[in-house]
Amino acid sequence: MKPPAPIPADPDRRARIDDDQWARLRELLRAIVPANPFWTQRLTAAGLGDAISSLSSFDELRRLPLITKADIVEDHAAHPPFGSNLTSPIAAYTRVHYTSGTTAEPLAWPDTAESWQWMLDSWKRIYLAASVRAGDAIFFAFSFGPFLGFWTAFEAATQLGVRCLSGGGMGSKKRLHAMARAQSTVLCCTPTYALHLAQTAREMRLDPGELNLRTVIVAGEPGGSLPAVRDRIRAGLGGEVFDHHGMTEVGPVSHQCAARVGTLRILESSYLAEVIHPISGEPATPGAEGELVLTTLGRSACPLLRYRTGDLVRPVFVDEDGAGAGNHMALEGGVLGRTDDMVIVRGVNVFPSAVDQIVRALDGIAEYRVIVGERGAMAELIVELEPADAAKGEGLRRSLEERFEETLSLHIPVRIAGAGELPRFEMKARRWVRRPQAGSDP
Repeated sequence: MKPPAPIPADPDRRARIDDDQWARLRELLRAIVPANPFWTQRLTAAGLGDAISSLSSFDELRRLPLITKADIVEDHAAHPPFGSNLTSPIAAYTRVHYTSGTTAEPLAWPDTAESWQWMLDSWKRIYLAASVRAGDAIFFAFSFGPFLGFWTAFEAATQLGVRCLSGGGMGSKKRLHAMARAQSTVLCCTPTYALHLAQTAREMRLDPGELNLRTVIVAGEPGGSLPAVRDRIRAGLGGEVFDHHGMTEVGPVSHQCAARVGTLRILESSYLAEVIHPISGEPATPGAEGELVLTTLGRSACPLLRYRTGDLVRPVFVDEDGAGAGNHMALEGGVLGRTDDMVIVRGVNVFPSAVDQIVRALDGIAEYRVIVGERGAMAELIVELEPADAAKGEGLRRSLEERFEETLSLHIPVRIAGAGELPRFEMKARRWVRRPQAGSDP
């Protein structure tokens, strides 16, 4: 049983944060009612239509039902192409981005210039927390596709006066050469791609010192808060890892605490955060894991109130530097997993992040994949392992099976894959694959 989360150290300081959040929420509600048909209908149905000018507690806000991505998908289907969650006339919207579509069809998400700037301002706070400053050179190692995060990160950096280098359309070797030539001090990418760049650098015999990296800002996956993943990135690329997380639906949400590595601090001036029991929907017990629920305090063009993110987290309070008990809400261990990703294997809750931590703690693994299947009515896992050196494959296989036994108290079979057989990922990795009868004997 986990200990209770510490309460805020200074109730008066916490009260000021709360007061500011509720004032921002009331301002948002005044902007969207009655202009936004989606939220006007929901707030009215919950009996909150007349309370928007005085709303000041979670007890009141919880009268509004939780909203899920499925609710938004349904609204988009009924009101194509952008749904009815629009506060301004469609002509006022200047940008459209899309969700990743990992749990539903990709959703088109439009923004006005004002809502876009609200997200850029949030990204600026993330950069400042990561000690990024004018004179730095940031290399963005991804192709600029339909997802929001790439574009907001890039534009926010330009507004800070940082030199920005786009790595779109390049292979990994070209990106490493470009980073070295430009003497980039900061790298932005997913944790998976940072690991792949580190492996590529080793294959090229490129010394990490040649890259001149001070910081590697990662997002998109839980790996940035896992010690084994952080250590491998640092060893291969030479920069300190700085974790962050956000979503297309809401924007940039959190950043790594300054003195508490592995903990993500919520941007509380931008979000009202709750943690609920994933099944009952009731507030989670203090100190327990639960699902993160977010209410945007800006982005009035397409806001979300009480949005179930699907992210499993453990809330704590940290001080200004993240070093101990304080007044700011944070997520211990970062994002622990997804409510829809957890697999129960013979009574043991197995999260992708737990498997990733175990795998990345072993040197010599180029890539891996987890096959999820069923044996009868029970879930089973098989891990496919691609060794960096084929000659060491059998030893790695035995070591990994032993570590699964020690850490998870489960026998998880490990198979060896050939060189280059497993896919590489620039974007969010999809290493967990569901297949019928994956748990049958090899």
